Amino acid sequence: MQQKSKLFLQALKYSIPHLGKCIQKQHLNHCNFADHYYSRIKLKIYQQTKCLQNKPKISELARNIPSRSFSCKEFLPTKQENEKSLSENMDAFEKVRTKLETQPQEEYEIINAEVKHGGFVYYQEGCCLVRSKDEEADSDNYEVLFNLEELKLDQPFIDSIRVAPDEKYVAAKIRTEDSEASTCIVVKLSDQPLLEASFPNVSSFEWVKDEEEEDVLFYTFQRNLRCHDVYRATFGENKRNERFYTEKDPSYFVFLYLTKDSRFLTINIMNKTTSEVWLIDGLSPWDPPVLIQKRIHGVLYYVEHRDDELYILTNVGEPTEFKLMRTAADTPAIMNWDLFFTMKRNTKVVDLDMFKDHCVLFLKHSNLLYVNVIGLADDSVRSLKLPPWACGFIMDTNSDPKNCPFQLCSPIRPPKYYTYKFAEGKLFEETGHEDPITKTSRVLRLEAKSKDGKLVPMTVFHKTDSEDLQKKPLLVHVYGAYGMDLKMNFRPERRVLVDDGWILAYCHVRGGGELGLQWHADGRLTKKLHGLADLEACIKTLHGQGFSQPSLTALTAFSAGGVLVGALCNFNPDLLRAVTLEAPFLDVLNTMMDTTLPLTLEELEEWGNPSSDEKHKNYIKRYCPYQNIKPQHYPSVHITAYENDERVPLKGIVNYTEKLKEAIAEHAKNAGEGYQSPNIILDIQPGGNHVIEDSHKKITAQIKFLYEELGLDNTSVFENLKKYLKF
Repeated sequence: MQQKSKLFLQALKYSIPHLGKCIQKQHLNHCNFADHYYSRIKLKIYQQTKCLQNKPKISELARNIPSRSFSCKEFLPTKQENEKSLSENMDAFEKVRTKLETQPQEEYEIINAEVKHGGFVYYQEGCCLVRSKDEEADSDNYEVLFNLEELKLDQPFIDSIRVAPDEKYVAAKIRTEDSEASTCIVVKLSDQPLLEASFPNVSSFEWVKDEEEEDVLFYTFQRNLRCHDVYRATFGENKRNERFYTEKDPSYFVFLYLTKDSRFLTINIMNKTTSEVWLIDGLSPWDPPVLIQKRIHGVLYYVEHRDDELYILTNVGEPTEFKLMRTAADTPAIMNWDLFFTMKRNTKVVDLDMFKDHCVLFLKHSNLLYVNVIGLADDSVRSLKLPPWACGFIMDTNSDPKNCPFQLCSPIRPPKYYTYKFAEGKLFEETGHEDPITKTSRVLRLEAKSKDGKLVPMTVFHKTDSEDLQKKPLLVHVYGAYGMDLKMNFRPERRVLVDDGWILAYCHVRGGGELGLQWHADGRLTKKLHGLADLEACIKTLHGQGFSQPSLTALTAFSAGGVLVGALCNFNPDLLRAVTLEAPFLDVLNTMMDTTLPLTLEELEEWGNPSSDEKHKNYIKRYCPYQNIKPQHYPSVHITAYENDERVPLKGIVNYTEKLKEAIAEHAKNAGEGYQSPNIILDIQPGGNHVIEDSHKKITAQIKFLYEELGLDNTSVFENLKKYLKF
């Protein structure tokens, strides 16, 4: 899929700390971006319940694996559970299949990495890379190109696919759920497909064709979560593999992107606030690259191409939000950039797609989604306000210049297809099936006023027929880092919670990106406490407007979102009854002072440099969750961590848990008889991935914890979960 402004978001996947599968990484990279670069979800209606042969997506490969749990009362490993092995007569495809059902008549088909090229579709079927003719893509008539089991990996999946221009070769990046390491394979396409090459630790990769009609593969090499080297390789009789570029500044990373018209390969060098782009001529890939504009601190820019013009999405100039500029391809420097289109204030650019005669911008403004269609021939602009239930875009693969397809989704509603047809100038909605959640639930757009008067947007979901909302359980979501939006993609378990009477509230606090670049700037470095104030204001506003009460309120976050959650538990624990955290970043100070960790240098512009700047050090001490634990009452806490997580080291989470237990025990001594200590659970999952988003075992453990801590009957919720998750 050709995604432009999302180039930055994709690149962040390799640099920052979710999605958060949206959206951070490192120890700090705290959001996991499950890469739905090519993924999509279809809703199909069946006349009767039947087994659906899904093509697996990344999340479906999560397995029920033994974990270790620790509780406040006994910080010792529990006995590993023995998982019942699957039937031996099930083929490899069946083993990774996960069925998602809403009603007996409905099923969701999840499709993994998929690329259309020429008359073929390339995708993963079971444990194989396959291709089929486009018109036969949904049939069992396909050609096996490579068996992933030859790589000797544990349940591998295809993360992304690239096909050489004339279809002599196909390259695919292979990963497993237990590790962020990846392998790029190159398969020669012939009557008998042949594995031509295999490269370890590949991050991004693209094909171009040189003057002699030879396919050239450019790829970036990732070492210790850092991506600084670019290589180019050829195959066949003129086989070669050479390093082409090395970025010397350790705070930057490198990401490759091929413009949608395949005219230029862009080498994107960026950190959290600054970028630099070099162009490689798609017709002459052996020529030296051309610099568009040397990096200027604080200036971000990303490049597309059409008809010998570069379209540049950048924050240069005032206001320091994204705007669209253009210049001739042969005069790319910043002094030649002409302003082409500006966004409204408080607008987030989600994505950009370029067509022959149109540029399409996917935007978020005032917490609502919009599509702006710009006519490149006459500079006309059409702004389309999308349905109010929609919370997120999923971009679709597209090779049709006449149409722009995409999907809309929300945390409780699966994706729905929309297509903008340029000839008609209209947006067409998928017809036929209307999800029942539309009538049984409500979505509200609210605002909370923070201490300094800033209005903080919230998105709230609850059942339409709920009575006395003050007595309903409330689950609050927060992130607030790296300029990344709070992930609001469809999650079946969130839908189950709403059906069971829960209120879900998503708090779009400063430090995130929901209101544009300034919203991020107002919540990083020495303004990080703004995010904490925003979160506190959101929860108080929800309670004040009759949504639940502290004894029925739970707070959840993952990765970098753990900073604000941990800080709130220290400073105002009475607002909450329970907390669930996944791969949380909890020890900001010690992590940011340890430059031996893979991503510390890349994170300095988000958290500051406590090693060399006393102001940054003292400020981090004010909010760091680990540093501010004290003897007092705390909400119950459930933490899911990953044993070999390089982004959020397990040591910091274990140290936080032990210190929290000690503080709770000390408080209990002076609290008198009858005091009930909160339950602190640390569940350590094996593997080295940052977040396994769709692990059924993780989901059920978290929901069980929430129901028990809030004193709720969980009988119906687990029955309903069975409609979605195969246990």
